[in-house]
Formats: sequence, C-alpha cells, structure tokens
Amino acid sequence: MTTAGSTTPSTTTLLDNIGQLVTCDPSVGDGSPLGVLGDAAIVVAEGRVVWLGPVRSAPAADVHVDLDGRTVVPGFVDSHAHLVFAGDRAGEFAARMSGAAYTAGGIASTVRDTRAASDDELAAGATRLVREMLASGTTTVEIKSGYGLTVPDEARSLAVARRLTPETTYLGAHVVPAEYATDRDAYVRLVAGDMLDACAPYARWVDVFCDRGAFDADEARTVIAAGTARGLLPRLHGNQLEAGPGVRLAVELGAASVDHCTYLVDADVDALAGSSTVATLLPGAEFSTRSAYPDARRLIDAGVTVAIATDCNPGSSYTSNLPFCLAVAVRDMRMTPAEALWAATAGGAAALLRDDIGVLRPGARADLAVIDAPSYVHLAYRPGVPLVRATWKDGVRA
Repeated sequence: MTTAGSTTPSTTTLLDNIGQLVTCDPSVGDGSPLGVLGDAAIVVAEGRVVWLGPVRSAPAADVHVDLDGRTVVPGFVDSHAHLVFAGDRAGEFAARMSGAAYTAGGIASTVRDTRAASDDELAAGATRLVREMLASGTTTVEIKSGYGLTVPDEARSLAVARRLTPETTYLGAHVVPAEYATDRDAYVRLVAGDMLDACAPYARWVDVFCDRGAFDADEARTVIAAGTARGLLPRLHGNQLEAGPGVRLAVELGAASVDHCTYLVDADVDALAGSSTVATLLPGAEFSTRSAYPDARRLIDAGVTVAIATDCNPGSSYTSNLPFCLAVAVRDMRMTPAEALWAATAGGAAALLRDDIGVLRPGARADLAVIDAPSYVHLAYRPGVPLVRATWKDGVRA
C-alpha cells in the first residue's frame, strides 16, 4: 500500500485500487444490503466521504493511496462496551474455565478497584482499550459507566469516557453495590436522583442491567424514566442470564437497543420484530462465560434488526476485537458472513441512532477499515488473524 504526500482533515484523498468495497448502502454496487463494489475507489475530504465508485471514474485528488487490491469496509461500530475500570478478573475467568458458573456478582471486585483508582489511571486504561479497538478497525465505540456506583465515581467515569467518544452511557444501575444491599430502594432513588444529576452532563444514554442479580422491571422503568426526563436516550441490558422482562420493557420504553438477548421467548422476538429497537448481540460474553449463544438466526428471520458488539469489560468479555466477535457470530450464532459484517457496522450504527457511521456513501463520515484480504468473508474465514491493515477515522489514517 503506497501513499503520496500527507493527509490532514481538509486534504482531498483518493483511495483506489480497492478490490472489494463494502458500503452497507444497498443502492450501490451489487444491490445487496452490503452494497459491494468491485475495482472501486473512494475520495474523502474534511472527514467525510465525497465520492465513491468504479476506479476508472475516480476524480483527481490531492493525495493518492493505492490499496493494492485490498478490501475496504466501513469502520466497525462497537455499540456496547465498558471501558472505564481498574484491575482485572483473570482469576474469575480461570475459575469459570474450571467449571464455576458465571453470575453478575463478580462486578463487585471491579467496583472496588475502580473506586480506588485515580482519574489518570482510569483514563489510561480506557485509552489503551480504545487504541486496541482502533487498531482492529473500530472507529466508533460506546462507553458505559457502571463500575463506580457512587455519585462521584460514576461522574468521573463518564467524564473520562466523554474524552474518548460522544457515545457515553450512564449505567449507575449496573448492580446494587454492597453498601446498599439491605436498602435497594434507596439505591434506586440515588441512581434516579443525585447520581443522575451529576452524570447527565457527561452522558448521551441511560442504561439499566435488567436481569437476575441486577434490577427488576419496576426498578429499571424508574431509572429509565428519570434519565429520559433529563434528556438522555434509553437503552437496556436484558435477558442475558435468563428469560425475563428486559426485552419487552426495552420495546415498551422505545429503547434504541436491548443488549444480550440470550434467552428469548416468542413474545420477546415478536415485540422486537414489531419495533425499531435493535437487538445487540454480544458473542464475546458467551465465549468467555461458556454460556449458550443467542439465536441470531431466529431474530434475523423474524425481521429484527441485529447488531454485534464486543461488550468489552474485565469480567465477562475482555476482548476489544470486534472482528473476532464477528467470526464467533458466524461460527456459533448461525449468521452469514454478510449478516455479521452488517451487524458490526450498520447494525451498530442503528443501535446508536446514527446514520453517518457504519456506512460508506457521500456525506457519511470517512471511517473505514482496510482489510488485507480479497473479500470481507475473510473476516470470519480467518478468525483471530490481524487482517486490518489500516484504519481511517474522519478521513485520516489513524
């Protein structure tokens, strides 16, 4: 891959000799949901795509980048991640691999370590993970709080996250911390009151872990209602550990996304199919906990919009690599390579209510990943291989 000159956000840059360009725009190329073009080129300027099409029709530009027949896909959109924390839970992982069951209770150890860490330590850890994501082709990431569970610790977690992404989520309702174990109602009031007041200026989203061992439907409804009253947009963790009210509550509340969706009954699938709520699947969590995988085929066949995200966190899915999760989704969740790639790009964008990312078309952000392979299928075909040769964010190579 050769480059002439240097790039800045205002430079016009032509990327050509693209063997396969995946746009996720069905109006171009082969007309499929992936909108695939062969022998393609793309021009970017001021952080946006300004032209794409056959290489023979490419206009001149200030800078020329020859991609040597490689594949280009939209930058991956990781719409569910927990990156602000301290410590790790390697011992817990080892115990699970020796047969211990996964529960949400291990979060408490991360809460302890996070509370003890400095702001600089939290920022350094989150920044490292964002850099890992960028290196593997992820150009947009959502980051949640949820490991502080006090007013100041949740607020500083979100302040750290806001420096790294505009997609920040207030998750004070992750679990009930030990100091409120005998007074859950008081903690819910705190999350929906003073904690929300401190965190709302740093957050775009409000989320609740509505599942066994976390919060019930009434508690989740209280927190989501308080968050939306403050102008935050709703999303929800639901149905990870057992079938329960989370999925249908998310649809009822108009949540952009309900995440995990591991244990579903017919009524859950029907509710999702009749709504705009995205089912965000997190195969890294099932891989790391040896749990049953969500039935992506069932959801897709029902007409549900599906996204794939990493759920990067120190306890149940300590991976920052979305291409790995894409490969697991193909292998173990009955998705086709095309469906999984769409879910990791345009699907993630839908889960964040964004139409300027996860797609390559004029006007969209010039976020893309260059894959060192002749086809996007290699992302699933060659699992674990670092095929991302370069990542471009806002029209500049990262």
